[in-house]
Amino acid sequence: MKKGILLALAVSMGAFSFAQKKELKTAEKAIKSNNFAEAKGALSAAKSLMSEMDEKLKAKYYFLNAQALYANGKGSDADVNASLESLAKVQGDYQSEVAEFKQNMVNNMIKVGNEAYEAQDFSKASKYFEKSYRASTKDTMFLYYAAATAVNVKEYDRALSLYEELKDLGYTGINTEYFATNVETGEEEVLDKSTRDLYVKAKSHVKPGERKTESKKPEIVKNIALIYVSEGKDDEALAAFEEARKENPEDINLILSEANIHFKLGNNDKFTELLEKATQMDPQNPELQYNLGVVSAESGQPEAARAYYEKAIALDPNYVNAYINLAALILGEEKPIIEEMNGLGTSSADNKRYDELREKRQSLYKDAIPFLSKALEIDSDNLNAAKTLMNIYSILGETDKRNELKAKVEAIESGN
Repeated sequence: MKKGILLALAVSMGAFSFAQKKELKTAEKAIKSNNFAEAKGALSAAKSLMSEMDEKLKAKYYFLNAQALYANGKGSDADVNASLESLAKVQGDYQSEVAEFKQNMVNNMIKVGNEAYEAQDFSKASKYFEKSYRASTKDTMFLYYAAATAVNVKEYDRALSLYEELKDLGYTGINTEYFATNVETGEEEVLDKSTRDLYVKAKSHVKPGERKTESKKPEIVKNIALIYVSEGKDDEALAAFEEARKENPEDINLILSEANIHFKLGNNDKFTELLEKATQMDPQNPELQYNLGVVSAESGQPEAARAYYEKAIALDPNYVNAYINLAALILGEEKPIIEEMNGLGTSSADNKRYDELREKRQSLYKDAIPFLSKALEIDSDNLNAAKTLMNIYSILGETDKRNELKAKVEAIESGN
């Protein structure tokens, strides 16, 4: 009885083995004929027998499954990802075949990514550059390309994840660059080493040399910080900026970006400190002077604000907002005057004081007029300057000028 049972089991095991091999052979044949749907069907049937497969058959199954899913590059994004997962499970046999297949995948993915990039389909390009890296992690450059192109289409979550991965990998992007000067054009050309050496030997190029490219790490940590800014994650952004500035302390844009976050958070002292640092690095930048004027005005330092605005105008005589803000500083002195005027009584002393204050108020308006007029001269469609001037002329009783400005305001508002 026991021998009969053993014989039955042997027959059963043989049937399983035959079925496995048959399905895998069917799949292999279908893949060679580019019939990937049929291959997937056969592999699905073979998968149900996976527990009975030996290691060699499992390796073959995963390799064939990867080919069927990839479908010569025509598989969906999900299929391509699944294909890579299947390749990772191939153990023992088929290693050389897997390596060749992966290289073909990588070459095709890079080709598709480059074509998408040239067509400015940056989202597709980014995804294919990432796939090429996942297929062969030896070239981290394509992970960097994936992150950079994701930023182009504001896929910030993906870009952030990829940049963080690059940072964790310690990626710098530093390469050796080979170059030589083209004798005919006189221009320096970057070439691969063997081509450069060949051209120099043929004497079509001279002055051969090599150099290291700049590190991409400062750019990576900077972009991480900027992405946090775009997502409103201020605390994370400040921490990222701190790291980014350590990598590139001379990058003025990093300082300004960090300053803007402090301004947003109401940290005016830190904002001013960073702006002053940036101003020392770029003393001829009118925008920096203007921004220092803004924060000084908001901090209740009108004299300092005026000095900064005047410096901005000295650097750029057409800086419209500096003229408007200078006028605003002057007109800001009107509020306490009006409050005192409204609190006066009807005595002769009060009437005298009222006249003094009215004259002082009108003097402020007259002081503001040149700045507003200059702003309107530079930008004839500046509605803010036109309206303020119209109101000033109305208060001063200069009817003709008031009517002229009224017509201008109406024209600006109507778009004529």
